[in-house]
Amino acid sequence: MNSFLDMIKERRSIRNYEQKEVPQDVLNAILEAVQWTPSWANTQCWEIVVITDQNAKQRLQEAVPKANPAHKSIAAAPVLFALCAKKGVSGYYKDVCTTRLGDWLMFDLGLAAMNISLAAHAHGLGSLIVGLFDHQQAETVLHVPDGIELAAIMTLGYASKIPSPPKRREIRDFVHENRF
Repeated sequence: MNSFLDMIKERRSIRNYEQKEVPQDVLNAILEAVQWTPSWANTQCWEIVVITDQNAKQRLQEAVPKANPAHKSIAAAPVLFALCAKKGVSGYYKDVCTTRLGDWLMFDLGLAAMNISLAAHAHGLGSLIVGLFDHQQAETVLHVPDGIELAAIMTLGYASKIPSPPKRREIRDFVHENRF
């Protein structure tokens, strides 16, 4: 169990990558981690677009504001994953939304993103979850069809620089026993 917790503690958001190709078998292993991600009623609403084409990465980079620290990472990373999901599936029963928070796709994609991050780290890769970008522009670049939501872009590759760990809140600062 300690090795798993160590892996969680050691994983970082990586913004600087080596120009080294990621082997297909490693990408397949990371995608298998998505396959086994838990989801609302096992709906598995995710759809992943794997981007390795440099032209497509540069066009996606244009959708990320230059002020976003991830801007350079989009074109520099050897691989991008666009995390998309089918709308109206997760959190729904008989086509009726059953959750107070609406479509549950963001929760399911968050779980998938964490599995991607941890699987990438286990294979010696760095990753970064990017959420601040022009979604409509990125959807156009990726030809995302109606009924599908593009929620995040993840960068993947071998880290050229690993940042130090950020300060974390103490457990006692966020845990409430029996009531808030």
